[in-house]
Amino acid sequence: MSPEGRGIARAGGDAFRILHVSTGNVCRSPITERLTRHALTHRLGGAPAGGLIVESAGTWGHEGAPMEANAAAVLADFGADASGFIGRELLDEHVIRADLVLTATRDHRAQVISMGHSAGLRTFTLKEFTRLVRAIDPATLPPIDDGMAERARALVRAAAALRGWLLAPSPDADEVYDPYGAPITFFRSIGDEIQQALDPVVTALTGVGDRH
Repeated sequence: MSPEGRGIARAGGDAFRILHVSTGNVCRSPITERLTRHALTHRLGGAPAGGLIVESAGTWGHEGAPMEANAAAVLADFGADASGFIGRELLDEHVIRADLVLTATRDHRAQVISMGHSAGLRTFTLKEFTRLVRAIDPATLPPIDDGMAERARALVRAAAALRGWLLAPSPDADEVYDPYGAPITFFRSIGDEIQQALDPVVTALTGVGDRH
């Protein structure tokens, strides 16, 4: 897939920008970015992602680096496209332009929020956001006919409102651990974790469940 959406142009009113953040932007966040894109395309029957722009960056991003070979192998396992990926360091502009920031860990979330830009209400760990989304009644969201971006904005507002009421069951529950330097088996377990966390999020965004 071509690297569309990797620039920092402001998303318009009919677009919604999702930013995935990890440390090096060569393992977890590339996997999450490309699995999100793949799932959106799959749910929408091959159609464009309805105004959703999906990208990633790293708090200590390896600027210009390719994703790790094991990360690309994990994406291939899921039938997702790893081609054309270029790592980048997280910049203020990325946070400013993101409508939703999903991080691998609580530390990444804290780093994004510490950058300012009123990011607190739109920044979650991936697993935290999944937990909150599962508690949201889809019937309370705008219908897909109103546009996926409008539905996505409502989902983020609802999740932010729930955050103080629906806490993690354990300190580690919201973490996706770093597989950098680990064998492919660990990468695959992390890929499975990410895929499982993304599933209810993509379902809520699109209103379409996984067809598998």
